[in-house]
Amino acid sequence: MPKETQTLDEIDRRILNVLQVDASHTNAELAALVHVSPPTCLRRVKQLMDNGVIERQVALVTPEQVGARLTAIVEITLDVQAADRMEEFERVVALEAAVLQCYRVAPGPDFVLVVQVADMPAYHALAHRLFTTHSNVRNVKAYFSTFRSKFETRIIV
Repeated sequence: MPKETQTLDEIDRRILNVLQVDASHTNAELAALVHVSPPTCLRRVKQLMDNGVIERQVALVTPEQVGARLTAIVEITLDVQAADRMEEFERVVALEAAVLQCYRVAPGPDFVLVVQVADMPAYHALAHRLFTTHSNVRNVKAYFSTFRSKFETRIIV
């Protein structure tokens, strides 16, 4: 069930836009950048986190720098699309660290996955673990990235 959309005021928007570019600012730095007092800023950030607007704060890693050179975008079609079978597949995929994103989609395949692995043998092993041994996977179609021209995590608010 999707969460309810939060009502954001201008201060919330400024905080979110700054944090999405660089979440390493101290509270004092962030407060100065968004033109509010440090206590107000701290309270607002906590409220945004408590309300689920800010999911988490992370460091973005350059895949090539850590040996994850192959990006695959994978379409999955299941044999049986009943809700419990879709959820079962999602649970299996959620346990796989190499799967960075999993989307239910329509029309077309049932799922689209974004996968990051070291190389083609690593992809082959992942495909065997997730797709060929899973009895409900009917079709797999993979696209392999040859160049990433844009990658952004920021949502303009």
